[in-house]
Amino acid sequence: MSMLGILHLVGSPSSDFYCNLSRLYAQDCLEAMTGGWGYNFSIAYITPDGLWRFPHSLTREDIALSQPISVVDAIKFITEQNIDLVLPQMFCIPGMTYYRALFDLLKIPYMGNKAEVMAIASHKAKAKAIVAAAGVKVPDGELLRRGDVPTIIPPVVIKPVSSDNSLGVALVKEVSEYDGALSQAFEYADEVIVEKFIELGREVRCGILVQYGELVGLPLEEYLVHPDEKPIRNHADKLQQTHDGNLHLTAKDNIKAWIVDPKDPITHKVQEVAKQCHQALGCRHYSLFDFRIDPQGQPWFLEAGLYCSFSPQSVISCMAKAKGISLNELFSTVTKEALQIHG
Repeated sequence: MSMLGILHLVGSPSSDFYCNLSRLYAQDCLEAMTGGWGYNFSIAYITPDGLWRFPHSLTREDIALSQPISVVDAIKFITEQNIDLVLPQMFCIPGMTYYRALFDLLKIPYMGNKAEVMAIASHKAKAKAIVAAAGVKVPDGELLRRGDVPTIIPPVVIKPVSSDNSLGVALVKEVSEYDGALSQAFEYADEVIVEKFIELGREVRCGILVQYGELVGLPLEEYLVHPDEKPIRNHADKLQQTHDGNLHLTAKDNIKAWIVDPKDPITHKVQEVAKQCHQALGCRHYSLFDFRIDPQGQPWFLEAGLYCSFSPQSVISCMAKAKGISLNELFSTVTKEALQIHG
């Protein structure tokens, strides 16, 4: 049997930030898979100018040496290769939607959720509305556009409707703080969510893995929060930029984030709610959800983050490892689901 040809889809047409974020995770993934694991890996790298490159690796040197080509030429090149499956590694809105839809048109399967599901999940208000209709508890909130006046009495959390990594997120405790927080949030999106602040509690993430068509709840990851000192997580808790312009992850140090003991009573409760979210949103292969746990132990849906880079530092990879599922086994499981190999 010939090796499966897997294309890593990396980069961003939107910004240098998302381009570097994508490269960070994808490079970590490829380094973890040194030796190929029995797959034939290749790379497609999209830059903010919209051009495509097909470098041998994701080092800056190899990227610089690769020839930039148009999307038309890139499609022609891709269809001439033996590509069985695509691994999307892009985190910007076009990367999660337009580029996945492109491979639907090319009839080349890809790992992870479909473009239309990603579009819904990336719009926090739409995702909240869908899971709420399925019976999942969500914080009361409202969707604002520029010029709208918020009606919810603080404390509230303000967040851009489509930003990631807590960009533009703020906790407003007084009405006088509204203008500044809204102004900041509107720098990242044309729509902003204002939602009632859920008292701590705890804050956790739950991953769902599809194995042989069955939904499997992964161990929870909990984040460092404190009712007074750190009531919400911010951008600096997740990513930092070094002096040379490279991004690095800050939430993987077992201090700001850790795996919850599976015997913790909250685990099963959150896993069941996460499965409801997975089904309500129409997810496939895997999913990932953030929850706020109030002082009474009630999970509240915050948002969906429906991607996995298969980097050892990727949240789903860490959760799977805690369950005894190696990165190789996780990758193989999702590959089989994507190719519908259930035998």
